[in-house]
Amino acid sequence: MSLNKRTLFFSTVILLATTLTGCGLLGGEEKKQIDPPETVTYEDSGKAVKKESASVEKNDKDKKEAAEKTVMTELYLIDKDGYVVPQTMALEQKEGIAKQALEYLVVNGPVSEMLPNGFQAVIPADTQVSVDIKDKVAVVDFSKEFANYKKEQEQQILEAVTWTLTQFDSVDSVKLQMNGKVLKEMPVNGTPISAKQSRANGINIDAEDVVDISNTKAVTVYFVGGETGNYYYVPVTRRVDNKVKNNIEAAVNELVKGPSYTTDLQSEFAAGVELLDKPKIENGKVTLNFNEAIFGGFKEKIISNHLLNSLVLSLTEQKGIESVSILVKGKAELVTEEGEKLSAPVTRPENVNTGSY
Repeated sequence: MSLNKRTLFFSTVILLATTLTGCGLLGGEEKKQIDPPETVTYEDSGKAVKKESASVEKNDKDKKEAAEKTVMTELYLIDKDGYVVPQTMALEQKEGIAKQALEYLVVNGPVSEMLPNGFQAVIPADTQVSVDIKDKVAVVDFSKEFANYKKEQEQQILEAVTWTLTQFDSVDSVKLQMNGKVLKEMPVNGTPISAKQSRANGINIDAEDVVDISNTKAVTVYFVGGETGNYYYVPVTRRVDNKVKNNIEAAVNELVKGPSYTTDLQSEFAAGVELLDKPKIENGKVTLNFNEAIFGGFKEKIISNHLLNSLVLSLTEQKGIESVSILVKGKAELVTEEGEKLSAPVTRPENVNTGSY
């Protein structure tokens, strides 16, 4: 079956296999574990006893201690195509993680040595930041250097700050200040700032086909960005007609429609994919029953990893949805590209774009 123009094509060797249910392998056969070096000691009886190298034990202990001192945090950065994209990084675990996350968005700041290829920080260099969180509202105060950005980056900065902060359970919305003065609009090009800026305002907004925005609602879906060997997921907010009452169906429809032809974003949803029944939601789990077009270019029962990831990320972005169960013609017999059975509902990862799922 041929896929639409926006579909990713894969050769028989899978170059990138990431799933939401476990880490995949990069091509071929799993590598065997190499046993650590051993040393030999002797008990009083003279019997030789093999023990793991002390240096190996120390390295493992150091790695464990280092991991315990960090917290995986999503930083919303700008990719080479200008999209605001979450990249998960290990930050030092300390009080004030929200403030620290914003400090890592500052140009020439601590994120400089950690930036993935093609990505850049978003807040102007030398900007000082303070964050006060109360009643799930994060009040952010920037120093005067915050205004030193190019006007075409204004919307990106607003989105990056908002989405970085609202990843935390303690934050639902954001208020911005500069030198203690409340900002009702961005300081350079006047982009309006909501009284309570939140994820409902969208990200990487695509409204090119919308004529009357007042009769629409926002739906955020995830497409695939990057290139071979370095794929990642990009959130895009679309405006859909208010007549589409079911937000789950709306999101699925937008995924099938795929990204705009004017972008480099990609999708593995083939033309012709459709739901055979209304989505069923129970205790945070949504069950979807697709037709066989969901297999795309794969043989029966195999579902694309990128399709699965995009679907789960998109639907769990919606309030109350915690996991996704997929049926095809009423049967739950799907397997991933690696042959792993999807026997349980798939949940959203704690962090997006970690390099593995």
